[in-house]
Amino acid sequence: MSHVSSHAPHGHAPHGQSPLRTVQVLGGGSAGSSVHVRSLTSGLVARGVRVTVCAPAETDRAYDFTGAGADHVPVPRRHDPASVAALRTACADADLVHAHGLHAALRASLALSGRRVPLVVTWHTRPSAEGARDRLLRVLERRVARTASVVLGSSSDLVDRARSRGARDARLSAVALPARRGGAADEHAERLRPKARAELGTVDRPLLMAVGSLDRHRGYDTLLDATRAWRRLDPVPLLVIAGEGPLRGALQRRIEDEGLPVRLIGRRDDIGELLAAADLALLPGFPEARPLLAQEALHARVPLVAADTGGITDLVGDAAELVPHGDPEALAEAVTALLADPGRCERLKDRGTRQAATWPTEDDTVAQVLSVYDELTRPWPLHRAPGL
Repeated sequence: MSHVSSHAPHGHAPHGQSPLRTVQVLGGGSAGSSVHVRSLTSGLVARGVRVTVCAPAETDRAYDFTGAGADHVPVPRRHDPASVAALRTACADADLVHAHGLHAALRASLALSGRRVPLVVTWHTRPSAEGARDRLLRVLERRVARTASVVLGSSSDLVDRARSRGARDARLSAVALPARRGGAADEHAERLRPKARAELGTVDRPLLMAVGSLDRHRGYDTLLDATRAWRRLDPVPLLVIAGEGPLRGALQRRIEDEGLPVRLIGRRDDIGELLAAADLALLPGFPEARPLLAQEALHARVPLVAADTGGITDLVGDAAELVPHGDPEALAEAVTALLADPGRCERLKDRGTRQAATWPTEDDTVAQVLSVYDELTRPWPLHRAPGL
């Protein structure tokens, strides 16, 4: 098997060996996993690795894997035989397959059935379900955990979960937020702050931002419950939620029926500018271990109030106000207290800057992944018989 040695300069293949051929598999892909694969692809390609990304066509349009130097193979987020066959064809000459998320990993394991190709799986989220669906979820997690050569968890609780499901090898993974635009770009975002606030109708009132798909795991019911307490403030803060999803209709009806100070603005491609204009960022619930909004908020020096779930404490440390999950009163009190205490907000901003400096860089992430790839491919002979 050809492979890239981690001891080769910049990760390029040693003389006489062809580049490592990898396939990255995404399902629908959460924002976190899709951004991670885009960043990882760019870093791997720069180090001489051949990368094919198997993902739905709309995911490639949103994250431009081909622009990062990968080949893109459109594979729908389905478990039907045609999708698995397309994935199997895409993985035919792969030295290693890396799947991101439970459903992508399940399809990758089906596509690799009968083949001795290492499978790396990254778990970005802690899925949840109830009743029969929860039992099925556990079965799928066990299958994926036991099939994978290595499971990489983006938080310590996900590593523990993988081990409890029977993973042979589970490790904490460095998952970096892509490099922020610096210098002039940041100054440009700051200049756009008044315009963004005017567009959203918050020139003379606090702006609160929440970002994420509108689904039941994001805690939006709790968030809307909390806004009822903010109506007594003067001026009344405006909560802006960016994202789309199945709950949009129900949330909009609640906002209108209860007269809540909330705007749903749909999916946006200027989240960085909107977040920079906000007074507080809110994260009432999240499936990701390393939610992008939390990382963006700390980088942008925007105070964060978040539900204390999953790996959030590992991520933000003492650089955010953490409240019990599903507790609208605690959420409302934390927001109200921060809006009344500029000094506390400044301390959170400074802590956020220090905390963000401890996070892994994109180079750290690529280096760790390449090390895992090298470890899994090195024992194989350079030339193996067809079909093995």
